[in-house]
Amino acid sequence: MNISTSAKVHDFLSDIQSISPEQFDMIISIKDIFFGANKKLAEGIKYGGLAFNVSNALIGGIYTYNKHISIEFSNGSGFTDTDSILEGSGKKRRHKKYTQMTTLFKKMSLILLVKQ
Repeated sequence: MNISTSAKVHDFLSDIQSISPEQFDMIISIKDIFFGANKKLAEGIKYGGLAFNVSNALIGGIYTYNKHISIEFSNGSGFTDTDSILEGSGKKRRHKKYTQMTTLFKKMSLILLVKQ
């Protein structure tokens, strides 16, 4: 698990853990996928979620909702998504919603997307 040095990220994760331990576990798993794919990532809080940046450019993030977690990709429309797991029809952004940990563990497609 990658430990953040940001107080805002730490506070965000602590809040999530106290509200929903299952969502916290999902976020940590997703965060590990992101950092495993790119060691140069910087994380912060943006738009109410955990955002990932490379060279100050937003590449994606993890956002929590009452019944799901959404993984957002800023330029997801340009990804090769052979398994068609991404949702959305905007000009650039795409996302994937997860409602439970078991679906997250079917993550090979997610790992391939994050590496893009």
